Parts: sequence; C-alpha cells; structure tokens
Amino acid sequence: MDIQNLKIVFDQKIQAIQNIEKLNELKIEYTSKKGLIQGLMQEMKNLSNEEKRSFGQKVNEFKEEVLKQIELKEKLLKQAELNHRINNDKIDITLDSYNFNRGNIHPLNLVVKEIEDLFISMGFEVVEGSEVESDFYNFERANTPLNHPARDMQDTFYINKELLLRTHTTAIQTRVLDERETLPIKVICPGKVYRKDDDDATHSHQFMQIEGLVVGENLSVSDLKATLQKLADKMFKNGREIRFRPSYFPFTEPSFEVDVSCHICNGKGCNTCKNSGFIEVLGSGMVHPKVLEDAGFDATRYSGFAFGLGVERIAMLKYGIDDIRNFYVNDLRFNRNFKRFE
Repeated sequence: MDIQNLKIVFDQKIQAIQNIEKLNELKIEYTSKKGLIQGLMQEMKNLSNEEKRSFGQKVNEFKEEVLKQIELKEKLLKQAELNHRINNDKIDITLDSYNFNRGNIHPLNLVVKEIEDLFISMGFEVVEGSEVESDFYNFERANTPLNHPARDMQDTFYINKELLLRTHTTAIQTRVLDERETLPIKVICPGKVYRKDDDDATHSHQFMQIEGLVVGENLSVSDLKATLQKLADKMFKNGREIRFRPSYFPFTEPSFEVDVSCHICNGKGCNTCKNSGFIEVLGSGMVHPKVLEDAGFDATRYSGFAFGLGVERIAMLKYGIDDIRNFYVNDLRFNRNFKRFE
C-alpha cells in the first residue's frame, strides 16, 4: 500500500474514533515498530538511491502528520470526556453535608496557647525542656540545696539519686540562665511537672505549669506586677484586680503569692473565694541574687523577676471546672464543652 492510500484510510479511521482506547490502538497500528509506517520503510530496500531520499522524506512527513492528528484528537476526546462529566456529575449544593465527627482542642492546651500568645506579643520566647531532669537543675541551681526543708513541699519521683521527674519548670529557667551569655532574658517555660501528692478534686500527682523569667537591668517589683496584671486581664478579662502577699520561694527574694479578684463575686466575698474576695492563682518574686551570681551575672548590676502558675488552676477558674481530674479522664463529653472557645 502506498503513502497516499494509507493517508486516506488513516483520515477515515481517526474521524470515526470516539474514545481514547481506540485512538491508542490506531496509534499502535500506524507508528509502532511493527506498524504500517515502519512497513513503508522496509520497502526502501527495493528503491534506487535517488528514490530512497525522496521516499524517506515523504514517509517522515506522513508520520509527523499522523502523530500530530493523534495528539489533536486526544485533546478533543479528553475535553469531551471532561464536559460529559461536568454535565452529568453535578452536585446539589442544597443537600445536607456529611456530619463529620471532628475533635477539638483540649482545655489545657487552649489555656497554654492563650498564655503563650500573650507573652509572645510582649517579646517573650517560649522554651521547653525535658520532663526527666537532674537534681542539680531542678533543685540546687534553684537555690534549694540537698536537705533544704523547701524540698519537702515538692517531694517527687526519683529515677536515681541524680535524675527525677521535674517538680517545676524552674529547671528550664535555670538551664536558660546557665546557657545564655547576654541579657536581657525574657522566656516562658510551659510543660508537665510531677509531685508526690494526693489525687482529689484540686490536686494531682501531675499537672501543667507555665513559668516566666525576665532578667535585665533596672527591673523591679512594679515590672513584675504590671506583667501579671496583663496576664490577669487576658485570662480573666479586664477588670480583675490582683494583689501580692508575702511568701517564700528559694528561687526568689522577695517572694509573693498572687491573688486575683474573684470572678464570681467580683471581690465582694462569696463561698468560692471563702469570703476573701480574692483567689490565689500563682507564685512570683524577684530572682534571688544568689541564683544570678551562680549563673555568672553581676547581681549588683542586674535583676530579674520570675513567676509560675498551674495551668489547671487557671483553666478551672476561667471555665468554671470544679474537679481537676476531669482534665485527665479522656471523657469526650467533657472535652466537647470547649469547642466554642477555639
């Protein structure tokens, strides 16, 4: 069969094709190694040198034309298939959607995120650390040496004499103080902590804690109070009053317990606040000079303040939760209550 006849037959066949599968069969029939075009090339052995050149050129032109038409036909068929699907696979957007059962953020994580967002906006850095800590950084570098009576309040779970489950995230702060060579330092340290304690409505052997540390020049109690007032305004809305009461923490001197005006009675006195008008929320103070000196900073030139709060206590006050154990029982009915706060 000559080139002209092959072209006439090809044109007839490609016009009749209605799907990609038949188009691929036609492509194989004409352009494969055993196809019709390759068969034309086999005939060149019977031609003279002059005829071979002319014939070969015509065969190549025919092959290019075949491939071009196949490519164009393929695009037309794919577009036709797409149009068919668009016209026949329409979606009724007025139908009810599927009811996907999605979870929500745990209330403790909600509180942690809210506090982190606040302090990041104030220029603080979020620093985390290991829950397995050394006795040195957990106690000794926090100005609580071996056999110090303050350790009794934080009796913990020891792995061996040197390692324990951290009792507070102060251990992160003491590491930051040792690692940083330049000031100022502004960090908050969230994480889980462990203490030997009773499990009841207000206590747990494990809980979440966030501590903050600021070290620099010319820092005073007024800076600490202003920072904690910002925290109270953020977590309990504007209008909450805070007050300081003298206390003792080895890491700070002077030290303060910090109370916030009761969200139930607005400071007037009720059963929730034991008629005091205030509820204790966290501990704080100015960084002890010895802690600064041990970290290599001149305590006569530099000062700092620190604070620590229990995330569960903040969440209980913020959301009106009456039992700390609700945070850990993995009851979806409890967790779903906080979807509206995300």
